[in-house]
Amino acid sequence: MPIWTSEDVKAHALSIGFDVCRIASVEEGWAAGARLKAFVDAGYHGEMGWMEETLDRRSHPQAMWPNARSAIVVGVNYGPDHDPLAVLDETNRAAVSVYAKGKDYHDVLKKRLKQLAREFVAANECEVKVFVDTAPLMEKPLAQQAGLGWQGKHTNLVSREFGSWLFLGVMLTEAELAPDEAASDHCGQCRACLDICPTNAFVGPYQIDARKCISYLTIEHGAPIPHELRKPMGNRIYGCDDCLAVCPWNKFASETKETKFQLTEATDAPSLSTLLALDDDAFRAMFSGSPVKRIKRRRFLRNVLIATGNSGDAALVPAVKELLGDEEPLIRGAAIWALYQLAPDNARAEKLSRAPDETSEDVLSEWHLVE
Repeated sequence: MPIWTSEDVKAHALSIGFDVCRIASVEEGWAAGARLKAFVDAGYHGEMGWMEETLDRRSHPQAMWPNARSAIVVGVNYGPDHDPLAVLDETNRAAVSVYAKGKDYHDVLKKRLKQLAREFVAANECEVKVFVDTAPLMEKPLAQQAGLGWQGKHTNLVSREFGSWLFLGVMLTEAELAPDEAASDHCGQCRACLDICPTNAFVGPYQIDARKCISYLTIEHGAPIPHELRKPMGNRIYGCDDCLAVCPWNKFASETKETKFQLTEATDAPSLSTLLALDDDAFRAMFSGSPVKRIKRRRFLRNVLIATGNSGDAALVPAVKELLGDEEPLIRGAAIWALYQLAPDNARAEKLSRAPDETSEDVLSEWHLVE
């Protein structure tokens, strides 16, 4: 069997379901490691301690695997068939990020990437390692180096062909493959992504404070949502698409052809009333195979209750009251906060009528509800 060239790899990647494939050399230095260190040193990573723990290995692909010579970077389009921002006006429904509306992309991409790796190794007889957002490797700088797109002012990848909607995977290899030309930045003077952010999470162009980012808050953050950020969350219960969806380059984007990434009934603007009623078994069943499942019910219900408090829908008060006695303190606290937003007098009465261990001062203090 002949040794695969860069063009062979790219052609085969497209044949097994990837929408784009490019090659980057990893033997050169890059500025991404220094930028990541500055991000961590500033504390912008919040509770994502793994970023600090793996900082040295994450600084450059060869810091993680010294034998790496080339990176094969693949992408799958997950462009939506709808305006992701439209649901924000439906305040009694929940907004789920486009990336999480279908099946978990980690599983879909990794299966294909492993197939590509097996066939590449059989042809080239060299070592490879595959990554889909699961190891200390910076995929977005590699994608820019390979020419898939550039990191925009919102720090996410922007593609001239796919806009904001590309899932990335990387295969590092010992083989020296002919690299593609790196992508250049085409953001120009535009700052649409910076200006739309509901929580002002951008410190400046190309700089984000994750601690204010709704995607971080709803997914990575495990404690009560900071008081000043609850209202700006609106009805976003899992991730946020604002800075991605507003990008002008999306005019070139197209709807995904991958059926596994198309929205499901569970993620197609589900009603808050339906979500408030989920016990642990129902939550797991509803989001089986979905990225949403990984934040577990306690964090998910915290987010849903924030959205409920922001909804202005008094019809949801009975469902909120049902959660005042939940076994999870995080959910109880969020329920009290939501009740205060929807029916303040009702909330005060509930607080006074409950035993101290049900709505403890610690819980109320965390949610800024001690009067």
